[in-house]
Amino acid sequence: MGPDPWRFAAFAASLTSLAPATVRAYRTDLAGFGTWCDGVAVPGPAAVDRTVLRRYLADLTTRQYAASSIARKVTSLRRYFAWLVRQGVLAEDPTRGLGAPSGPRRVPHVLSEVELSHLFRAPDAGEPADALDAAIRVRDTCALELLYGSGLRAAELCAIRLGDFSDRNRRLLVNGKGSRQRMVPVTEPARDAVAAWRDAHREVLRRRAPDDEAMVGSDARAVFFLNRRGRPLSPRDLYRIVDAHASRPTHPHELRHTFATHLLEGGADLRVVQELLGHADLSTTQGYTHVTRDRLRRVLDSAHPRA
Repeated sequence: MGPDPWRFAAFAASLTSLAPATVRAYRTDLAGFGTWCDGVAVPGPAAVDRTVLRRYLADLTTRQYAASSIARKVTSLRRYFAWLVRQGVLAEDPTRGLGAPSGPRRVPHVLSEVELSHLFRAPDAGEPADALDAAIRVRDTCALELLYGSGLRAAELCAIRLGDFSDRNRRLLVNGKGSRQRMVPVTEPARDAVAAWRDAHREVLRRRAPDDEAMVGSDARAVFFLNRRGRPLSPRDLYRIVDAHASRPTHPHELRHTFATHLLEGGADLRVVQELLGHADLSTTQGYTHVTRDRLRRVLDSAHPRA
């Protein structure tokens, strides 16, 4: 078998600054493109031109892919072909100027005051059954307070280390997308929850860790949040925690949306919100201004007698 003309694996290996989930998405998108090219006798990237790309996008539309999915695949192709140009494999980038369908913009759900109140209320009434139950309740409260209070992504929360808190838990070092770090303030309820979890309850779950688990000790590099088996908390674990406390199916990212929207509605500067969220591009943060305008419009329509 001859060499791989597409070099998808080499491209994926070059994406060292991206989160693993993002790299997997690129690989999936490009594998689908490669399979389609095989079916229409396009042997490699050198044979791809604007006509081929337009045919591919038309085929995706015919197969009723969502506009957002097609746009993501275009992004993958742009990054891939730009990499081939940088590697000297291609002289020109066929995706330059290639458009992608925008489709209807999905407005993220912002939790109401009632939903937030329900979220921070323990789902089980009464006293904890035992030390394990008490530890899990305190851990869940701590995770929820940090998700909403500091606007963290799920992966960012799961990556927190014991040594990432400073100034008596008033600030948190966050390791965000693209290996970018930022310092975020910690709210007072979150500070109390952090102290309760770290000082009194984390050890209960840490003792349940397997002997070979090296990430859950008590030094500054140890993972802060643990699951009930004593292993590092995963985003999947976090999804279950949020769902167990929420009044409706809720994704952890909705707490981040709610954090940003509430800041902007309260008059926070857009640049400050950008820094708190860890957005590399201000245009990403500007999307939240549309969310706040949509919410204000709905409030006006429902409350104003002449709206």
